Amino acid sequence: MLVFHTDRSLGHDPDRYFRRGKIVAHPESAERYDVLLGAALKAGALSQAPEDNGLEPILRVHSQDYVDFLAQAWSRRAEIPGGISDEILGTHFAKPQMHRRPVGLLGQMGYYTCDTSTPVRAGTWGAVYWSAQAAISSAEAALKGEPAYALCRPPGHHAFSDAAAGFCYFNNAAIAARHMGHLTGGRIAILDIDVHHGNGAQSIFYEDPNVLTISLHCDPSDYYPFFSGYEDETGSGPAEGLNRNFALPPGTGDEAFLSALTTAIEAIRTFNPAGLVVALGLDAGKDDPVGAFGITEDGFAQIATRIGDAGLPTTFIQEGGYLCDALPKNLTAFLSAFQSTQAD
Repeated sequence: MLVFHTDRSLGHDPDRYFRRGKIVAHPESAERYDVLLGAALKAGALSQAPEDNGLEPILRVHSQDYVDFLAQAWSRRAEIPGGISDEILGTHFAKPQMHRRPVGLLGQMGYYTCDTSTPVRAGTWGAVYWSAQAAISSAEAALKGEPAYALCRPPGHHAFSDAAAGFCYFNNAAIAARHMGHLTGGRIAILDIDVHHGNGAQSIFYEDPNVLTISLHCDPSDYYPFFSGYEDETGSGPAEGLNRNFALPPGTGDEAFLSALTTAIEAIRTFNPAGLVVALGLDAGKDDPVGAFGITEDGFAQIATRIGDAGLPTTFIQEGGYLCDALPKNLTAFLSAFQSTQAD
């Protein structure tokens, strides 16, 4: 297995986050990169720098104006009266009833971001651009028969085609899936096992009959992202039935999660995709500081084994999973177990 990564991820390092009425340390810290890389290497993954495939694969998922905004926002910081210190952050966010695109930077922060978790800092563009490149390179490796793990930081599955949300800027899993489809001309499946619903990927592919999106996550009725992830959201038009949500109750442990995963993998087999993209959220772990599930280290190993037994060209795209003693152990267990299925 290859681990695609770049230390440009360290350039994006938000240090504060407004959560549940308090300013707290931002969970999506740059330290995650070092911890996850060490865990992947411990599992036997081989370090690999991503190739630069440019913007074309990214623009198959994200709008040109949104990409331009992310690329240029930091260089425009002088537009803000009084100046800023270390980050640009939106405070007024657009809704469908407020759809006009403003010209000013602060207004555009609210237009192109959905919440206060996605600041733009000096190194943000480099980090998100190269996270996407890691995902693209991992997709290509998987199609060549080399299972791959993309250490994407920041993560991506909450990002929409034209907006950042939930720590995410570019939707790395969606970019990988679309790139796989572009290269193969075939259908692709996305399996999201993050504790949070993959709302960005759902939105991007909701009417696309060439991509099956499946998300196993905590019931969003009282958990982020709140506004999507319900089981009656099944796709529309030619993609009716190709979006599957498994909204599981808080506290879900190994047995219930694996039961839902069995159903999800059956759906993937029926779809018969040319490739599989796994949005690998480790925040389903029982010790995760922002999680809501109770998945154990052994549970992650069993999840990986079942995914591996599906026998598909597979890439894993890092999503959530936050700093705690269990984080590296869960990733090592997951990747080790998956690799064992490939050796059989």
